[in-house]
Parts: sequence; C-alpha cells; structure tokens
Amino acid sequence: MSSTALQLKQLPVNFCKCGITGWCLEVLFTSAESIMRHDWRLMGRTSLLMFPIYGCGALLGPIGKWIDDWLNPGKSLSVKKSDLAVRHGMLYMVLIFVAEYVSGAWLRSRGMCPWDYTGRSTNIDGLIRLDFAPLWFATGLLFEQITKKKGG
Repeated sequence: MSSTALQLKQLPVNFCKCGITGWCLEVLFTSAESIMRHDWRLMGRTSLLMFPIYGCGALLGPIGKWIDDWLNPGKSLSVKKSDLAVRHGMLYMVLIFVAEYVSGAWLRSRGMCPWDYTGRSTNIDGLIRLDFAPLWFATGLLFEQITKKKGG
C-alpha cells in the first residue's frame, strides 16, 4: 500500500484522535484560565462544534510532509530534526490560525461561534489571539506526533 493510500485510510482515525485531543486540551486550558478568575472549581469547557475543527489537525502531518518533499525533492540535503520541528511548528501555527479565523468567521456569520476574543489586546476581529502562537505551535507538533505512522 502506498504512503498516500495509507494516509487516506488513517484519516478518519487521525481526525478522531485530533478532535478528542483538541477537546481535552481546550478543557484543560479553560480550566487553568479559571485560576486567573480565582474560580477554584477549575471548570473547563468546550463545544461540540470544536470537534471537527480540531479534527482537521489530522491534515497537518500530511501537509508538513508535502512541504518537506517540495522543499527537498531529491532528499539530497540533510535537515536536522530540530530544524524540521521549527519548520513544521511554524507552518502548523499559521495553518491553525487560518483555520481558526476562517471557521470562526463562518460560525459567527451563523450566530454559532463558541469563542470571542474581543477585548483581548492581541485579537484580530475577535476570532484569533496572536498571543496563542506558542500554543498553536506546540499543538500542531502534538497533532503531528499523535497521527504519525507507527514505526515511521
């Protein structure tokens, strides 16, 4: 079975892995934010609408591989793992910001957007927060790892 065929076969499983992981991360993050409000119940929250948005994280690894193949088609240049991690993290961070903005704008136009960053100093149209860049960098790399083919 070709690498592309295997990736397509794994896509539904990886979509679910990323969706569930995203939900868990969001509950943990919003629970930790409650500390700033002195709410010691540490109640986290998310929305069912977030599952497919986080699920799209399953596409990050294949996109990263495609970019790697495009930048180094003959594999003649050796790239350090740390350099690849930075390249992938930056790429995934940008892609996550774009997905967050586009999905948020679409959901907002239907009155269904579960987040609103209006009033935060680094927000863009209330749909993304630039101070989340390190979080999206790390989340993209996490999604890449949990969707990576075993043994590869």
